[in-house]
Amino acid sequence: MDILVVVVLCVLGIIMILVEIFLIPGVTFMAIIGSLFSIGGIYYAFSHLGARGGTVALVSTVLLIAIAFIFLIKSKALDSIALKTNIDSTVTSGNTIQVKEGEEGVTLSRLNPIGKVLVNQITMEGKSLGDYIDEDTEIVVVKVTPTQLIVKTK
Repeated sequence: MDILVVVVLCVLGIIMILVEIFLIPGVTFMAIIGSLFSIGGIYYAFSHLGARGGTVALVSTVLLIAIAFIFLIKSKALDSIALKTNIDSTVTSGNTIQVKEGEEGVTLSRLNPIGKVLVNQITMEGKSLGDYIDEDTEIVVVKVTPTQLIVKTK
């Protein structure tokens, strides 16, 4: 009867730990309870079956967790819940096409070193060349990138 108690506690603990790892994100209730079940089963084995029984329970529990973990990683069982989508799209800003190097504008917010600028009546993200530029300061576009304007003070 003592062996059955140890096996049930350890197996329940292993199942809860694996459910936590593979199905429920984060360290939550299942991992804590699963660990407590496994530790309780090993403690019960040491206290009721002696040192040899406790050692067998400890080693077998650790081995079963490792084997089950490796099996679940390598098997196709988790493919149905795994995310397989690759995102290949990009976002481009069409506003940078309308702005050329050398054009002038004004800062709408402090560039610290990134902020908002207004060039050709277009509000865009601007980046200074390392200097802080205060709000309502006249600027000149030094370089145009797909997502922002590199600017300096006029």
